Formats: sequence, C-alpha cells, structure tokens
Amino acid sequence: MSVAIIDYGSGNLRSAEKSFMRVAQSLEQTRDVCVVNNADAVAQAEAIVLPGVGAFADCMAGLAAIDGLCEALDYRVRQCGRPFLGICVGMQLLFTKGLEEKTTQGLGWLQGDIIPLDIIPLDKKPSYKIPHMGWNEININKPHKVFNALDGKHGYFVHSYCAAPADEAVVYGTCDYGTPLVACVAQDTFCGTQFHPEKSQSVGLQFIKDFLAWRP
Repeated sequence: MSVAIIDYGSGNLRSAEKSFMRVAQSLEQTRDVCVVNNADAVAQAEAIVLPGVGAFADCMAGLAAIDGLCEALDYRVRQCGRPFLGICVGMQLLFTKGLEEKTTQGLGWLQGDIIPLDIIPLDKKPSYKIPHMGWNEININKPHKVFNALDGKHGYFVHSYCAAPADEAVVYGTCDYGTPLVACVAQDTFCGTQFHPEKSQSVGLQFIKDFLAWRP
C-alpha cells in the first residue's frame, strides 16, 4: 500500500512524513510512505495526505501550480474511492472558498467557507487569543472509524481561520475555543482535521493508525 504525502510548497512535510512512517512501520501490512510532487504519483496512490501550513491562497496556488494535480486528486479520491486526509489548511482547501485576505476558490469538495476567527463571537477572556495555538480537547459528535478514538482527547491546533460548512452533516468533531470550532470533517472517502496529528503525540499517532486502517 502506498501513502502519498503531497509536497506543494506548504511546509511542515518532514514532521508529517516522520509520523506516518513511524505508524506505517508498526503495522503488519507494509505501507510505503512517500512525499510526492507530481500528479502521476497521486493518481496511483492507495492513500493520500494533504498537509497544510500558511495562507489558504498560497496553498491553493501551490496545488494549482503542479500540472494536473487537482484533477488527479479528484480522480483518485472521489472517483476511485481512495482514502484522503487533509491536515489544517489541507482540510480547509476541501471547502468552496477561503476568505483569507482575498476570496480564493478551494477544491469545492465540501460546501462552505473558511472564515477568520476574529469575526466569530469568541468569549472575551484573555485566554482566547488569535491565532488559536496549543492543545485543545476534541469532541466527536457522531461515530466515524477514523475519529472515534479522538473523543475527549487533546490535539494540537495552530490556526487563525476556521471552517464554516454549509452542511453540518460533514462535521464529526469540534473543539471549544470560546465557541465550538470545527475540528474534524468527513464525507465519503475523504476526511480532514483542523488540528495537526503529527504534532499531537500519542493521540496523533493513534489517529494516523486509524486513518491508514480506514477502508471507506
């Protein structure tokens, strides 16, 4: 089984690669974890991971700059049914558009916008600062094989923007940061997390294990 971690200039690839390789090596079934930056590799992968660090527009531009990559993602995930994980901005790119500095069209697999935290009525306690950075409890609100083990656990978050889905049915988990924020989404063969599993220690490693075992 090949696991493709997409390199589109978003950074943070090394920690994601190390975490996925560590988990893959612990599993009985061999899984080759590779960092890839071309559409052909994505079109052949058995599982796909889209990390994300930085601005929505920059990340989307990085994807679009790789010839045929967006089409290969759509083909492999939505037509062939291979499991996909988007992390942080990688999750945000699943939505219709991002509103960071300017309006940028996303992949559009999920309907909704990525909006700034500073327009959300957060509790005004000094502890609720922007960006939302650090450990926060994850609350899973309905069953999903990839997310079940996360309920009540803490993940590591770093973000100033959050998802505002048009359909709450895609939301499987939230975190409380003055108001409920989307932490986990899923639909069909793809899922995403706002928190960083590669930075979330044992909780993150268990989540990665559950993702690699997922057969949607």
